[in-house]
Amino acid sequence: MTSLLPVLPALLLGVGGMALLLIGVLAKRECATFSTAGSIVLLLAAAWASCSAPDALLFGGLLKTTLFTRFADGIVYVSAAAALVLAFDYNSKEGIARFEYPILVLFAVLGMVVMISANDLMTLYVGFELQSLALYIAAALARDSLRSTEAGLKYFVLGALASGLLVYGISLVYGFTGTTNFTALAALLTGTAGAGTVIGLVFVLVGLAFKISAAPFHMWTPDVYEGAPTSVTALFGTAPKAAAMALFLSVMTGPFGHLLPQWQAIIEILAVISMALGGLAAISQTNIKRLMAYSSIGHMGYALMGLAAGTEAGIQATLVYIAIYVVMSFGAFACIIAMRRQGQAVEKISDLAGLAGQRPGFAFALAVFMWAMAGIPPLSGFFGKLYVFAAAFNAGLTTLAIIGIVTSVINAFYYLRVIKVMYFDAGAPNFDPSAKGVNFIMALGAAVTALFVFLPAPLLSAADAAAKALMG
Repeated sequence: MTSLLPVLPALLLGVGGMALLLIGVLAKRECATFSTAGSIVLLLAAAWASCSAPDALLFGGLLKTTLFTRFADGIVYVSAAAALVLAFDYNSKEGIARFEYPILVLFAVLGMVVMISANDLMTLYVGFELQSLALYIAAALARDSLRSTEAGLKYFVLGALASGLLVYGISLVYGFTGTTNFTALAALLTGTAGAGTVIGLVFVLVGLAFKISAAPFHMWTPDVYEGAPTSVTALFGTAPKAAAMALFLSVMTGPFGHLLPQWQAIIEILAVISMALGGLAAISQTNIKRLMAYSSIGHMGYALMGLAAGTEAGIQATLVYIAIYVVMSFGAFACIIAMRRQGQAVEKISDLAGLAGQRPGFAFALAVFMWAMAGIPPLSGFFGKLYVFAAAFNAGLTTLAIIGIVTSVINAFYYLRVIKVMYFDAGAPNFDPSAKGVNFIMALGAAVTALFVFLPAPLLSAADAAAKALMG
């Protein structure tokens, strides 16, 4: 039984998900509420079990658990649970409250956990596909909506392309090295790799870049964010991003860590394009979900700056940034879900006009998230950017850091525009009262975002320990 402790969180998700699926199939009436509540309990139980899981190398070296994997797993569990809380009321009002959705979330999270703990390229691919297949279905959850089915189809087609590129890269790496094990690859690739291995690495990198929506592999993001139900978009914007970035860190610094000179420039280019495109494309958006899509592209660019540094401090900065981004993101999506008028969801930024007069608490929470994403002190988003900029400077990537600072100033425009609409534009939003769960996530996210400056030590120390375990 002791040997099962490292995989207990995954077992809880897998066995619990199958149990909920059987209950849902055999039940004589719709049990979406029970399924959602049970899934949230399973995610929190998995988070608790993960905290006490020991370091281990499992299944002949296919999986491993360390402080790094537990840190990333914790972010995934909490953000997925928050997304399900937001789905309680939203899915019911939109007529898409089906018991299958939270089960899909559980299996997607299981795939994310396998990805994060992967110690072999084949295990990585299995987790990658398990997560992807569940999310493709979730994107098309509102099957009677043309936008939702279109979002699911686009995500599936482009996701299949990314999966093909990833598995082709894995095959090249295996063909030129003779192994897919991370430990064996790290021992083999201690100097300059051959051209075939480097090409394979590039294909692997492209497949992972798709998952975090790094430009120019971001094509699916705006349409899927806008077309998917908002409760599903809230999931897309948090847990999968954290898991994919953790996988990015693990793969680049683990088996390919000694090839830093070969991949560092590619990561820098991805970061620059993501920061620039995310900011410039968001300026013209009128739909707040599309704005959040381009915002996420820009934020992934900032997070990649820490990876480009290739140092322990850079890994710590990226982990801190992702943790802060996830909190800001699910708080912002709680505000978007609360945008309902006469029972109908509204998504235009102009619909927020006059919100400060009618719902001051709602407006203040959304303003906190917009300020934080813009990187305005003393909110948490400022410190997230400060850490990645410092890591880039200290690693000698001065140009990259300067570009990051400049794009951050440009990006502040569209965040501040949302605040301006809420506080200075005339209007009467007349939004419906929001559900208690939505208000809870909104308030919790705003409190953590605003008060991070007073208690940053726990996150910084946890991220530092996780970075040390990864670079180890």
